[in-house]
Amino acid sequence: MSELALYKRAMKLMGNHFEITVVAEDELWANEKIDVGVEEIKRIEKLLTTFATDSETNLINANAGIAPVKVSAEVIALIERSLRISSVTQGAFDISYGSVDKSLWNFDTTMTSLPSNEIAKQSVRLINYKNIIIDTASSTVFLKEIGMRIGFGGIGKGYAAEKAKLVMQAAGVESGVVNASGDLTTWGLMPNGEKWTIGIVHPEMAESVFSYMNVSGLSVATSGNYEKFIVIDGQKYSHTINPKTGLPVTGIKSVTIVSTNAEVADAMATPVMIMGIEAGLHMINQIKDIEAIVIDDNNTLYASKNILLTK
Repeated sequence: MSELALYKRAMKLMGNHFEITVVAEDELWANEKIDVGVEEIKRIEKLLTTFATDSETNLINANAGIAPVKVSAEVIALIERSLRISSVTQGAFDISYGSVDKSLWNFDTTMTSLPSNEIAKQSVRLINYKNIIIDTASSTVFLKEIGMRIGFGGIGKGYAAEKAKLVMQAAGVESGVVNASGDLTTWGLMPNGEKWTIGIVHPEMAESVFSYMNVSGLSVATSGNYEKFIVIDGQKYSHTINPKTGLPVTGIKSVTIVSTNAEVADAMATPVMIMGIEAGLHMINQIKDIEAIVIDDNNTLYASKNILLTK
């Protein structure tokens, strides 16, 4: 009888680095199942991308303030779930963030000062999830304001990882990992019968690990300021923009979310960063099947009530 082994494949999908891992006895079988996951991610990318004029997302955006757009039930459902998350996070998560004035934030070395509060507020004036109107009976989406844009950057990777996991499970994969550029979902066990070991990236050293956790049947997503930021007058500003103020988030270096669903984990990491430690953890503590680990600017760790931090 053949022994179980890990089979991995890394690739670029949805503009991000993906890695799919399968536990199997046979390499050919494993690669066939990885293909199933890859095709599902590619299918979702075509639905959600803003880089193709004929994607459902761009058709919605092109008709903002003009007319409702008929889209698939899948996109309707994803938008409905996004709006529920917006409501729970009091707007800290908002798929209409695509409306923000990109010229205001380039996060490169030429940016030496923050915009004024007034200019920043103006740049996010069209961000308002309440102006995304869904008609489930006719399967249409309408953005009420001209210039509004939706985008699934805050939830799309997690959704794709979750869907890839489901189709691979249906194809017979009992254990595996789908890693969508750090937003990952796990199921089953490693070949040695142990849970998957997941590393949390150190917020100041992207190549090193800050902490580890052993998981199975769980998803993990991290949002942090260690990959894209600017420093102005000695203060680090994250690329994460508060949709209410138009200004970058400060005070938190990274947020890691652990959930039973990759889509939820992906979507909830950034809102906690925007809301802040106290409000963010209070919110997480009210929701079932979700936990959070937060690292502040002083490298102090905070966690939701069901996570035990050990030194």
